[in-house]
Amino acid sequence: MNIGKANAMRFEDALTQLRDGNAVKRVGWKNVAFIKLQRPNEMSKMTEPYIYAADTQGKHVPWLASQVDLFAEDWLKM
Repeated sequence: MNIGKANAMRFEDALTQLRDGNAVKRVGWKNVAFIKLQRPNEMSKMTEPYIYAADTQGKHVPWLASQVDLFAEDWLKM
């Protein structure tokens, strides 16, 4: 994926995008399509917001940022 510097974000900006309801991903991710924030509703077993990853096969799993993710500057809004 060829991105311009103007499109790339730091994690802080990606987190803002998540809070605004947008999906984001890192440029180098091959098997992860995006991550997104889920806010629980009355039907959910979860009681607090959480971030999940959607893989390229459409499966959703909980996601937790690594040290590398936190300091990366190649985040993209999807």
